[in-house]
Amino acid sequence: MITKVYISHCERDELLAQELARALWAVEIESFSSLYRKARVLSLAERIRFGIRQSDCIIPIITQEGVLSPEVNQEIGLAVGIDQLIIPLVESGIELPVLIRHLQPISFYPEAYEDALGKLIQNIRQLTKLDWLKIKCPYCAEEMTQYISPEEEVERLFLQESTSKRSAVTARETSTLTPGPLDLYPEYL
Repeated sequence: MITKVYISHCERDELLAQELARALWAVEIESFSSLYRKARVLSLAERIRFGIRQSDCIIPIITQEGVLSPEVNQEIGLAVGIDQLIIPLVESGIELPVLIRHLQPISFYPEAYEDALGKLIQNIRQLTKLDWLKIKCPYCAEEMTQYISPEEEVERLFLQESTSKRSAVTARETSTLTPGPLDLYPEYL
């Protein structure tokens, strides 16, 4: 379940990152960024490592300036190195950095950035469907994980079960109690 996101961006894209952070906050997703002025006791490198490791995914904002930024490329490299989920937001016409070129980005035009944010949040929500439930034992505090069947699968099983029950009832109603020729001579089966 995606609840924390690391926003990777260059300094010139700070306003885009802030807008993304506000949009994520509105749907109750926490965001980190190395350029935020929090935890000043930590060095910039520590804030980057902490933010990326504590996040469920990284969203690099790739603009004309961002693609050339050593910081953005290093953050992408760290995320790739620890096998972190990456969902790139890329300005239309800009090529992705080599480490994430294989990914399907969400493209945006600067004048329609909000549309891309909506698409991004929709994708995150689709990835965030609750399939696993983490709970802590109230007695020993052990964390346990339990699989929860997706809603579509549960509905399909209910439909299957009701169809099977209808078929069984129909078969019972149409069957007769008089034996047929094969019932009398089972050895010929």
